Amino acid sequence: MNETDDSRDDRVRLVGTNHVALEVGDIDDALEFYRSLFAFDLRGRSDTKAFIDMGDQFVALVQTDAAGQTADNARHFGLVVDDADCVEQRLAELEIDRLDVPGLEFHDPWGNRFQIVDYEEIQFTKADHVLEGMGLGDLEKSEDALAELSEKGLGPDST
Repeated sequence: MNETDDSRDDRVRLVGTNHVALEVGDIDDALEFYRSLFAFDLRGRSDTKAFIDMGDQFVALVQTDAAGQTADNARHFGLVVDDADCVEQRLAELEIDRLDVPGLEFHDPWGNRFQIVDYEEIQFTKADHVLEGMGLGDLEKSEDALAELSEKGLGPDST
């Protein structure tokens, strides 16, 4: 279903996501938790904030009083990884409970809900030069993901 209204030209177009901000109880604890699951570089940090680099995007961690924070049940974000199976194994090794839903989802210790998705299986695409700079130049898309992109005129042969 395509519910666009291209007759209006007074609106800006959504281009992508620069970052997502997550509330955590303690920056050092959060960095330790996320490093137990993911390899990443810090883009920057302060006493109450840290920025996890993802090439041309980032996740911002913001220290708040998360003591009374409840887990997000529907609100979540999809984090794209190069190997979701590896994340699944790490969750099991660290005894982090997966949510009882299709796919790979879990809560961090502060209630933030993560949905883990494989880069090759989704439409989201990083530019080749960004992937190369991240050391991920060998990532490819599945035929299904390429077909979805082509249907929108966004596939590699859609120029």
